[in-house]
Amino acid sequence: MRQKKRIVAGIAVMAVVLILLGCAPANQSQAAGKSGSSGTPITIFKSSGCGCCGVYSQYMEKQGFDVNVVDVGNLDDTKRKFNVPSKLQSCHTSEIGGYFVEGHIPTEAITKLLAEKPDIAGIALAGMPSGSPGMPGRKTGTWIVYAVNHDGSSAEFMRI
Repeated sequence: MRQKKRIVAGIAVMAVVLILLGCAPANQSQAAGKSGSSGTPITIFKSSGCGCCGVYSQYMEKQGFDVNVVDVGNLDDTKRKFNVPSKLQSCHTSEIGGYFVEGHIPTEAITKLLAEKPDIAGIALAGMPSGSPGMPGRKTGTWIVYAVNHDGSSAEFMRI
């Protein structure tokens, strides 16, 4: 029984450390201010068991967005609804200002999107890059955020 308590305590400590690593500003993107986001509504569609999506939601709240989290049973349906190309998919899809935002995108890309209002369907940061908002680890290179056109084609939107 005593050993079982130690194992449970160890797992709890590891979980807290992982959460803190995901929440900590590991790079300039996560330390960015709240300019341009004050109260802007964003809906984040995610799987109920995904921890990094929850951490991303917290990041967005800290950046001043009005976050609505929707747990969905099948994210594939959500990605089809927004026409997110499979090569650019990540673990969650958000909707903001009439655009989709795919993945762990830093707020400066979202702020640029909302300020410029390009005629596109949305933006995407494929995969789950280390050090990106909501993901533990350090940033180890340049992230390329893609603009996704209404026909599903894509082009570079910005580098972070």
